[in-house]
Amino acid sequence: MKTSLFAAVAVASCTLSASANIVASWSMTTAIPAATTGSNYTYGAADAGDVTAGTSLSAFHALAATTWSTPAGNGSQYSFSSNNWSVGDYYQITLSTLGYGNVSLSWDQTRSSTGPSSFRVDMSTDGTNFSTILASYSVIQAGLAGSGTLSWSTSAANYQSAFTTSIASIAGADDAASLTFRFVNLSTVAAAGTNRIDNIIVSGDVVPAPGAIALLGLAGLVARRRR
Repeated sequence: MKTSLFAAVAVASCTLSASANIVASWSMTTAIPAATTGSNYTYGAADAGDVTAGTSLSAFHALAATTWSTPAGNGSQYSFSSNNWSVGDYYQITLSTLGYGNVSLSWDQTRSSTGPSSFRVDMSTDGTNFSTILASYSVIQAGLAGSGTLSWSTSAANYQSAFTTSIASIAGADDAASLTFRFVNLSTVAAAGTNRIDNIIVSGDVVPAPGAIALLGLAGLVARRRR
């Protein structure tokens, strides 16, 4: 009986120490049909991670003339791209983080020479009311001189480069039944200017079930009695 108890406790301890799981990620494995236009587009569910069911990547623009496309990604086959950007247009992901804590978000993003260069990140737990979690960030033009600014390629990723932005330990994002992140454009640009996003990753620490915590408490009690 004691052996079984401590074996169970060992399993629970592993659960407590597990961390940095990928909850959901989008590396753009599917191409958008050529000449796809409209004011919004739903790309689809995450292609990797612990939680892919019920997830979604989409985008919304004010202009119906927007063209949606999938050029080369940052080390992946495709990225999610569009033109005709207006201030307030955005990319958006939705997912659940139930069972996860210390939630973080990272993504790769680049632009053409006339594409939008300034964005912010908003978050919502109900899909209606949003708060800003990153007031602004700069999107680097691919191909500029300098470290980490090479053009994106399907075979040569520039990970941890100027293209990558991360937000760690996001307040309010833990253990949420529904969570929405928006990457919102702040720039006024030419209609032909494009912006691409790729490798969107939401990660977090696995939160142990209440039963596992109780089991650890019981193990501590048994250990004290054995002394």
